[in-house]
Amino acid sequence: MAKVRMRDVAEHAGVSVRTVSNVVNGFSHVSPDTRAKVQRSLDELGYRMDYLARGLRSGRTGFIALAVPFLAEPYFAELAQAVIRAAGRRGITVLVESTAGDSEVERRIIEGGLTNVADGVLLSALTLPAGDIAAKKPDFPLVMLGEHSVGDQFPRVGIDNVAAARTAVEHLLEQGCRRIVALGRNGSENGRQRTEGYEQAMSAARVRRVNWLVVPVEDWTREQGYVAVRELLEGDGPLPDAVFAFNDALAVGALRALDASGVRVPEDVAVVGIDAVQESAYTHPPLTSVAPDLDAIAERSLTLLEEQMAAPGEAEEAAPGEDARAGVLVAAPQEATPYRLVVRESSRRTPVPE
Repeated sequence: MAKVRMRDVAEHAGVSVRTVSNVVNGFSHVSPDTRAKVQRSLDELGYRMDYLARGLRSGRTGFIALAVPFLAEPYFAELAQAVIRAAGRRGITVLVESTAGDSEVERRIIEGGLTNVADGVLLSALTLPAGDIAAKKPDFPLVMLGEHSVGDQFPRVGIDNVAAARTAVEHLLEQGCRRIVALGRNGSENGRQRTEGYEQAMSAARVRRVNWLVVPVEDWTREQGYVAVRELLEGDGPLPDAVFAFNDALAVGALRALDASGVRVPEDVAVVGIDAVQESAYTHPPLTSVAPDLDAIAERSLTLLEEQMAAPGEAEEAAPGEDARAGVLVAAPQEATPYRLVVRESSRRTPVPE
């Protein structure tokens, strides 16, 4: 059987060869109807991409790098899965790198440390200070993932961190909670933003300052959540009404500490987290959590990355974040993706309308 060429697909679908190429390569500037028509022709004719030939023609490897802090943490593992799925649909292979949250590793990546093996980089930074690279011009395809910002000259995709935290606390306030613990401040940008969302919700509800309680931790882990809540319960202060944990790992630790101390959840203390990892549905009781749309984060970040990779020859003339006319840094897209509150038994104190 003769090999199916792009020209064959174009004739079958009634479109140009360029349009077929755009669909095959996953470029975003194709209408949904045209994309669907071309995809039907690709499927019916049995077209298969020759990745080696494409790489030789384009000078691209067909690989992108995804760098996240900790693959052992469920949120980052699930984010990696979403990126790999979305990239696979575009014919892209993902190389996954763990930074261990080390700012020096993150700095090397943002300075091009993975460009020898990948056409572009998706980086979920954890500790890299924005001031260290505030004047850096991006000179390779790079998109930041998540809420940690290292400068608006880099495209970034993630949820509105402040709003997500505010949503979690507003839910607890709606359940009648007033003495609410914010568990997770640690000096990071994420911690600062989620503290801000907590404070906004408490202030808007006119909760007395004596009922505001921000508990710091070193890391957002189950162990840190457990230790912090045990110490809180063993102190002299009154029992809180609720714990707003800055991620699900802290919330899982908090649930364990409350259970070990004989505190009922949610009757005595309600608990809410952020991330809505798969584990959160199987805690005891099941955990209420804010769920970022990981598929939306993956799809949008890949689109932004591919837009940068589409014409690599233009990088020297106008790199992402640089105004080619003025030669100065300008703001790159900072895109907020959807999230939703998943309400489960750990916080549900009021009856749910039928």
